Amino acid sequence: MAFAGSDPSVVRSIRQRYLLNTWLRAAARHRPLPLLHDFQPDRVADELADMMGFDVVGQGDEARFRITQEGARLTAIYGNEHVEPSKRTNRFLDEAIGPARYANVMTLYRTCLAHKRPAYSISMVQDEDGKDVSYERLLLPFGGGEAVEQIVGSYKSISIEGGFKINNLMGLQPKALPVTLVSAVIDRDAASARANPSASDEVVELD
Repeated sequence: MAFAGSDPSVVRSIRQRYLLNTWLRAAARHRPLPLLHDFQPDRVADELADMMGFDVVGQGDEARFRITQEGARLTAIYGNEHVEPSKRTNRFLDEAIGPARYANVMTLYRTCLAHKRPAYSISMVQDEDGKDVSYERLLLPFGGGEAVEQIVGSYKSISIEGGFKINNLMGLQPKALPVTLVSAVIDRDAASARANPSASDEVVELD
C-alpha cells in the first residue's frame, strides 16, 4: 500500500490543521520526535470529544496501541456506548474495535510508527440514513527517544449534506463499508515542504 507524502495542506479540518501545526512547532524543538508534554494546543478541552490518546506497546508489526483517552463522540461513532466509561481506557485498540475494523485502520497507525511522522487519512462512509460522511483521521507521534511512545489521534466527521447521525457510523455493520480517499504522511519540516512542491508528489512504499 502506498502513502503519499504531503505538506500540511492535505489536512482539511481547520482544527486538525491547528493540531498538526502545534505538533510541527513541538517537533522543531525536539528531534526525531516531539515530547508529549511539549504538545500544548489552546482550547484542547473543546477537542477531546473527537480525540484519542494511546501508549505504544511493542515495536513494528508487533506494536499494539493501548488507549489512554477516548473521546465521547468516538464512543458513539464506534457503537461502544454499552462499555462502562471506566473500562474504555487501558484496553488495546484492536480489542476495543474488533479485528475486522482494526484491519482497516492498522496500516495508518503502523505508518505513523514507521516514519515517525503524522499520518492522515480520509474515508467516505454513510450514516444510517445513507448520507455520505467524510471521516478524517490525524495521528500525531511522540516519544523521548528514537521510537514512537505515544500517539494522539484526532477524528473528524463532516458531511456536505448537512446534519448526519454519528451513532454506529464506524460500527460493525455500517450502512456502507468505508472507502479510503486519502492516505498521507506529513512532512515534519512544513517550511521545507511548502518550499519544495515536488514533496507533495513523494510516494512512500510500504511492505
